[in-house]
Amino acid sequence: MTDSPTHPRNALHRRTALITGASGGIGYELARLFARDGYDLVLVARSVPKLEELARQLSARHDTRSLVVPADLSRPDAPAAVVRRLAESRVAVDVLVNNAGVGLAGAFAETDVAAELAMLQLNVGALVSLTKLLLPGMIERGRGRILNVASTAAFVPGPFMAGYYASKAYILSLSDALASELRGTGVTVTTLAPGPTRTGFAAAAKMQGSRLFRTANVLSAARVARAGYRGLMKGKRLVVPGVTNKLLVVGVRLVPRRVTAALARRLNEPRARATHR
Repeated sequence: MTDSPTHPRNALHRRTALITGASGGIGYELARLFARDGYDLVLVARSVPKLEELARQLSARHDTRSLVVPADLSRPDAPAAVVRRLAESRVAVDVLVNNAGVGLAGAFAETDVAAELAMLQLNVGALVSLTKLLLPGMIERGRGRILNVASTAAFVPGPFMAGYYASKAYILSLSDALASELRGTGVTVTTLAPGPTRTGFAAAAKMQGSRLFRTANVLSAARVARAGYRGLMKGKRLVVPGVTNKLLVVGVRLVPRRVTAALARRLNEPRARATHR
C-alpha cells in the first residue's frame, strides 16, 4: 500500500482511512489518531514532502502503511484522479475524511471570482466528488464511516467571509441528509464543526487581524481532531468541540439571522474597514 520499499503491498485487507488535507492542522492530527489505532492511511494534499515525512513518522511509530497521493483538490478533475490511484493500488477505503478546505476573507464584491470558485471547489466540490465515488463501495460492503469537516460557521451567515460560511453550511446540510439516507446501511456520516482552531487557516485566509482570531477561544488542532475522531467512532451525526462552541451553536438557533449576521460581521470585518466606516 505504501510507496516506501520498507512496506511491500500486503494482499490482506486492513482498515484504511483516506484523509484529505493531511499535511497539517486537523488532518495531520487525525492521521496520527488513525495510525495509533491500526489503520492504514491514504494521505492526500498538495505538499508531497510533508505527506512523505508524515508517512515516515507514522510507519516508524505505529508500523502503519501509507499511500501518499499528491493532489490539488481545488481542481475539478483531482478527486477522480485520486480514486483512480486507489484502484491502481488495490486500496478499499473504510473511512473517508473530507478535511481539506480553505477560507477567503473580504467583501464579496471585492474578492476575486476565480479565488471564490476555487475555494468552493475545494470545500464543496471535492467533498461531493470523493463521497460520490467512494460511498457506493462502502454501501456494498455494508460498512464505512465518513467524517466531513465543517465549522461553527455553518450555523450563521458570514459577512466578509460570505462564500466560506456558505460552503460550510452546505457541508452540514448535506451531511445531515446523508446520515439519514444511510441509516441501516452500516455507513455513518459525522460532521465535525470546530470553531477557530490553531492551524494555518487564519494566515491562508488573511484573517490574523480579525476579532475572530484575536478574541475567540481558539482550540488546538489536536484537541479538535480528538473530539472528531471520538465522535466518528461512536457514529455521532454532529461533533462541536469545546463548551463555548457548543453554547454558540445552541444560542444562534434562538436568535434572528440578521442578528447573528451582524455579530459575525463584527468578528470577521477587517480592522481598517471597521475603523474607517
